[in-house]
Amino acid sequence: MKMSEEKSKKIIMPSFDNIPEEDVIDEATLKEQLSKKSPEALFADLRNLAQAHMNSDELEMLDRAYEMASDAHAGQFRHSGEPYIVHPVEVALILLNLGMDAESMTAALLHDVVEDTPITKDDIKNIFGEAVAELVEGVTKLGKVPLSTKEEQQAENVRKMLMAMSKDIRVIIIKLADRIHNMRTLAFMKPYKRREKAQETLEIYAPIAHRLGIRGVKEELEDLAISYLDPVAYKEIKNLLENQQSKRKEYLENIQNKISERISLIVPNCSISGRIKSVHGIYRKMYMQGKSFDEIYDIYAVRIIVDDVVDCYNCLGVIHDMFKSIPGRFKDYISTPKANMYQSLHTTVIGDRGIPFEVQIRTWEMHRTAEYGVAAHWKYKLGMSGKQKFEEKFAWIRQLLEAQNVTENPEDIVNTIKTDLVQEEVFVFTPKGSVISLPAGATVVDFAYAIHSAVGNRMTGAKVDGRIVPIDYVVKTGEIVEIITSSQQGKGPSRDWLKFVKTSGARNKIRSWYKKERREENILEGKLEVEREFRRNFIRLSDDDTEKFVAEIAQRQRFANSDDFYAAIGYGGVSLNRMMPHIKDEYVKLYKQPEKKEEDVIKVTKKPQKKSKSKDGVVIEGIDNCLIKLSKCCSPLPGDSIIGFITRGHGVSIHKRDCPNVPKVIELADEPERWINAGWDTDIKEDFTATLSLVCLDRVGLMADISKTIADMRVMIYGINSKTKKDRRAIIELTIGVNGTEHLQGVMSRISKINGILDIERANG
Repeated sequence: MKMSEEKSKKIIMPSFDNIPEEDVIDEATLKEQLSKKSPEALFADLRNLAQAHMNSDELEMLDRAYEMASDAHAGQFRHSGEPYIVHPVEVALILLNLGMDAESMTAALLHDVVEDTPITKDDIKNIFGEAVAELVEGVTKLGKVPLSTKEEQQAENVRKMLMAMSKDIRVIIIKLADRIHNMRTLAFMKPYKRREKAQETLEIYAPIAHRLGIRGVKEELEDLAISYLDPVAYKEIKNLLENQQSKRKEYLENIQNKISERISLIVPNCSISGRIKSVHGIYRKMYMQGKSFDEIYDIYAVRIIVDDVVDCYNCLGVIHDMFKSIPGRFKDYISTPKANMYQSLHTTVIGDRGIPFEVQIRTWEMHRTAEYGVAAHWKYKLGMSGKQKFEEKFAWIRQLLEAQNVTENPEDIVNTIKTDLVQEEVFVFTPKGSVISLPAGATVVDFAYAIHSAVGNRMTGAKVDGRIVPIDYVVKTGEIVEIITSSQQGKGPSRDWLKFVKTSGARNKIRSWYKKERREENILEGKLEVEREFRRNFIRLSDDDTEKFVAEIAQRQRFANSDDFYAAIGYGGVSLNRMMPHIKDEYVKLYKQPEKKEEDVIKVTKKPQKKSKSKDGVVIEGIDNCLIKLSKCCSPLPGDSIIGFITRGHGVSIHKRDCPNVPKVIELADEPERWINAGWDTDIKEDFTATLSLVCLDRVGLMADISKTIADMRVMIYGINSKTKKDRRAIIELTIGVNGTEHLQGVMSRISKINGILDIERANG
C-alpha cells in the first residue's frame, strides 16, 4: 500500500540535533530510548512469544496485520527517527506481556492506520472482522476537535475514550499500552510537549490503570511522568535507591529466608518475594507529604502468596509473632476490597536491624488480579465469562458517562475523571455491615448517594457511630454511617450540598434532581445569577436589550432558548463565571460607548484644611459644624467609601463613591468644587438604616421566619414591604437598623439561609 504524497513529506531523519537546546536530554538517554532491533526483528520476537498462547489462525491474523501496517506506514518516521511501524509492534509486545488476546494485539498493530494512512475502518472490517475494526476505531487517536479551549478538547477526548471503554474494556488497555510506549520515547519531543504529555499521563492515564487494577502499567506511567515533570527529584530518589541497592538486596533476602523457615512449616505451596516501592510512590511521600526517605515505612516490601484465604490469616499471625508491628499500619483489603478489585492483607513491621518493611499477603487468584487487573480475564483465559459480574466491577465507567451527561462544563468533566479515579480511599460501613468505598474527604452526603440516588435525595441528616453529625461531616475508615431520610415526597437535596460534596456521583445526582424536578426554580435561579453577574461586571442594559443579549449568548452555547440557558445555570450544568470574560467582551463590542481617556477613578482636589467630625459619625474636610445628610439614593453605611456634596442651604450630602449620582471623574462634573472628601469616624456608636431587597419563593410562614431570624440577632425592623408576582416569587423590602457594612453582611448571611430565600441584596445601590 502506497503512502499519499502529503504523508511521504513528513519524514524525520534520525538526528539528535532535532532536540531543542533548552531542557536538553543527554545523548545516551536518547539512544537508550531507541529500539535496539529492526521492525522485522521486533515482530519476529512478538510472533515467537505469541506462539505459546495462540493457535495457527490467530498467528496468521497477526502476520496479516503486521504486513498491512508495515506497508501503510512505509515512509513514515517517529520523532526519534525510527520507522513508524516500530511503535505499533512495541505496543503489541506490551499487550502480549499483559496476556491480552490476539484481537487486541491485531488492533494494536493497526491502531494508527485509520488516522495516518488511506486505510479505512471498512478495510479492516473486511479483512479482520467486526471486533478488530471496532477496537481500532476505539483506540484511533482523535483528530483535531473544533473546540475553542484546551479543556474542551481534553474533555471530548476523555468522553470518547470512556464511551469506547463502555463497549469493550480492551480499548483502554490498548490505549494504555500505546501511552506507555509513547512515554518511553517522550525524550524526543519538545520540552513543553513532554511536560504536557507527562501531566496528562499522571492525571488521566495512570489513575485509569490503577482503577483497572493493572499495577505494573500504573507504576511505570507514574514513574515516567515524574521523570519529566520533576527530573531533579526523580534523579535524587533513583540515586538514593541505587546507593543502597546491595544492602537492600541482602536485607530483603535475609528477611525472606527467615519468614520462609517459619511459614513453610505451617502453609504449603507458599511463594515469598521482595519488592521495592516505585519512584513515584516514594516521591508522593517525600515531596507531597514532606517526609524524609528514612520516614517512609513501606520502601521495602515482602510479598507472601498462598493457596487460600485461611492461609492468608495464618501467615499474618506468624508475621506478627516474628516481628513487632507498627500500630495503625494494618489494612485488611481481603474483607474490604478496593474499588479496582485489589485484595490483600497489608501490615508494616520492624525488622531485626530496626528497619521497617511492609508485608503483603494474598492468594494466587488475588495476586493475578493485583498484577493484571482486568487484563487477567484474558491472560488466564477467562475472557468475558461471568459477564454480569464483570460488568458490575466496571459500573464506574457508566457512572462517569452519566455524570458527563449532566454537566455541559468541560472543566467539570475533566475534574470528574481526576476526582473519581483518585487512589486514596476510605471504607465506611452501613448499619447492616455493607462496605461502601469512597474517596478520601468524602462526606455523609457522598455516602448517601453512593447507596442510592433516592437515599441522597431524601436525606435530612446523618448519624456516625450512633451520634448526629453535621451534613458536611467527612467520613473516616471504619465508621458506621446511618442516613436519616424524610418521608416527605419531593423535598429533595439542598443546593448548598454542591459546595462540599467530594464525589462527582453525588454532585451530578444533585444537579440531575434539580434539572428534572425544579425547572422553574432553576430558570429563576439562573436569571438571578445572570442579574448578579451582570451587575458585578457593570453590564447595564434595558430589559429588552438584556433579553436579546441573553438569547444571543444562549444560541452561541447551543441552547434552544434563553430558558434552557437559565435552567442550566440554575442547576449548575453551566458555569457563568467562566463565561463572563467572553460575555463582557461581547457587551463592550455591542453596547458600550467609547469612554473618555481620563483615569477611571474619582479625583477630588485635596485642600490643606483641618477635618471635622459630625454627630452622624462622618468626618469631612475643611468644614466645621455643618449639617450632614446621608443621601437616600444610595444609603451609605460605615464601611462604605463615601464622598460629600455641598448643597445650597442644606449642608453636605453624603454619597457612596459608586453611587450612580456621583460623577465618574469629578473634574468633568458641572461644579467640581462642590465635591469634597469625606470619611467615617473610627468610633461610631449610632445605628443607621439600611434597606434589603429579598427575592423569595412564596410560602406560608416565610415572613414569620424572616422576622424571627432578625429578632434573634437583636436587629430593629423599621419597615417591611412585600408583593407577590405571578411566578410565585415574593419580593420583600426590609428596612433595618445596623451599625455598619460588616453588621449588615452578617444579617444578610443569616437571612439567606432561610428556606425559600433565592436572592438577597442591599437596595439603593
